[in-house]
Amino acid sequence: MTDADATPPEPGPRRRRAEQPQTPDDAQQALSPVGGVRHDPPGTIAGGLVMADPEPKARRPKPLVWALTGVIAVLAIALGSVGFAILQKPRGAEAGAIPTPGITFATDRPAVAAGAAPCTPVTVLSSLENAEMIERLAMFYNAKPRDVAGHCVTVTATKDKSGESAKRAATGFADLPAESRPDVWVPDANSWLSAARADGSDVVPATGTSIGQSPIVLAMPKPLADAIGWTKNAPTWSEVFAASAKKDVWSSLGHPEWGAFKLGKTSPQVASSGEAALLASFGSAGDDVGKVTAKQMADPKILDAVKKNELATSHYMATPEHFLWHARQAEQQGTAAEFFSAVIVDEKTVWDYDRGITSRDGITRIQSAPPAEAMVPVYPKDGFYVADNPAVVLKGDWVGDDVRAAAEDFIRYAGTSEGQKVVRDAGYRDLRGVLSDSVRTTGHLAASPRGALAFPGQSVVGAIDTVFPEVRKRASVLFLIDVSGSMDEPIPSGQSKLDGAKAALIQALDHFTAGDEVGVAAFSSAGDGNITPGIVAPVADIATNRQTLVSAVQSLTPHAYTPLYTAVDTYSAQMAKAYDPNRITTIVLLSDGADQTTVPTIEKQKMLDDVAALHHDTPVLIFTLAYGADADTDTLRAISSASGAHFYDATDPSKIGSVLGDLVTSF
Repeated sequence: MTDADATPPEPGPRRRRAEQPQTPDDAQQALSPVGGVRHDPPGTIAGGLVMADPEPKARRPKPLVWALTGVIAVLAIALGSVGFAILQKPRGAEAGAIPTPGITFATDRPAVAAGAAPCTPVTVLSSLENAEMIERLAMFYNAKPRDVAGHCVTVTATKDKSGESAKRAATGFADLPAESRPDVWVPDANSWLSAARADGSDVVPATGTSIGQSPIVLAMPKPLADAIGWTKNAPTWSEVFAASAKKDVWSSLGHPEWGAFKLGKTSPQVASSGEAALLASFGSAGDDVGKVTAKQMADPKILDAVKKNELATSHYMATPEHFLWHARQAEQQGTAAEFFSAVIVDEKTVWDYDRGITSRDGITRIQSAPPAEAMVPVYPKDGFYVADNPAVVLKGDWVGDDVRAAAEDFIRYAGTSEGQKVVRDAGYRDLRGVLSDSVRTTGHLAASPRGALAFPGQSVVGAIDTVFPEVRKRASVLFLIDVSGSMDEPIPSGQSKLDGAKAALIQALDHFTAGDEVGVAAFSSAGDGNITPGIVAPVADIATNRQTLVSAVQSLTPHAYTPLYTAVDTYSAQMAKAYDPNRITTIVLLSDGADQTTVPTIEKQKMLDDVAALHHDTPVLIFTLAYGADADTDTLRAISSASGAHFYDATDPSKIGSVLGDLVTSF
């Protein structure tokens, strides 16, 4: 941190203060479901939340007792940061182990009585991965009397994908009014601070304060990890990518029923686990996972090796939760191996899965019985990156001195023994690298894994957005659009549904780059089950057919009926015939209704069985998007699930652009 960073900005406008905080009894009453999971009182293992610390800032003069308490807390956090620095040392015989240096944490010392109302509001923006811990830390902080500069404090938690937050931070959150902008940002890894700064942000400090750690690991269904021997003898990343590239790896081990080795990754433009996966690929290609450089990321020889590594990817998804939700669905119908063999996620997500918590969208979490097939973490022996959950107080002019001081006090709380217990109980390693015993046992997590690596600096992280489109596995995509009569209905924007879909689809084409094959088909009928108009732009390299795609989309007009089942069955079979294992083969199905014809066509179950049958040898991933309130969401969910892909909800048609933009990150 530079001296300039340590200097608070000029005081910004004082935001409207909140009301008095909850009493401790109120907070206990508030321990009700958050995001679909009940949070239990302190001292129990809770669902996954997260908090974070900003850089140290100049504080207003405080009474002596409070000042001494703050000094102790800062020392505790600093010692935790030293411990994390040890974690990130260059690897050696003993280096790289997650440390337990035996430091002690200060005890939280709330005020004797809350300061005057109205309370100073502090808004904390977290990632989706650590959002529940932030919410929980905020709740317990608010439950105690706080007095910062004479006022009580109310902390409010918000959340978004790390990649999206970094993009917004790069603009100073210009899309939000000043009173709605976050004061503290807690991405799940410091790489997002670098990403925002690489994109030109002047409101994001260069460094934050870690408040918890979660190694990013290779997660596998236990039967698969046992069969390949990685439960007892961890592989290198090169061995992981080599195994993923072998078509017969499971057959050679006596398990042909598991199909090909399917490696799942999140997008490095959205999630930290995706960044870690891409860095591991570059590191293995450059012979040192812990020393990836921007120069290597531009080296043609290394780029070629990374492209080969990426061919092992079954498909990309936006969040780790997407993968594990599908794994649980697959396990309930047989085995998680039907969906993936391995996926790169953080430890905390493994713990969530093994205790029965999954999420379709990364926001709403569902508690069910633990899986029959546990997910186990594999810590590659040449190193694994660690999500360090840094907190920063943003340097925007909307963060006044009163808010800054209150934000720092909240961060102080996160470094206390009470705050660090929340961190551990939420499935994270605390600042000493220690896990809750229950978390470690339930998640099958290693007590002190060796090989922990810090994310690289800004120049390397900044290169990820540039290099990923070049090295990622190429896609073969057919957009399959419902053009039934109901698509002529108006939406709040004043457009018809079809015009709104056209605009979103044309915008989504920007995601693809040369080498991606993209086509468009549309389906309706006069009622007889025959598909009209069918293929309007054949699947071809977008480098040569972009204008053809745009023209074809713009030419679409609504017709009459909806032969949904016939369209899915017909075009999934066509895409399967052209299947190329070096491509992610997908259909993006957008529909605003249900199957409707005047004559019988293929039965729903037969269509679903046909889709599922393709998944084993020539997988066609059918991403379904329910568009408008009348869409047959149950059927669309069933189609995506049968194909091993994901369902997206745009039943609010005003969200079609953002939802389709999120969808296309999955390939």
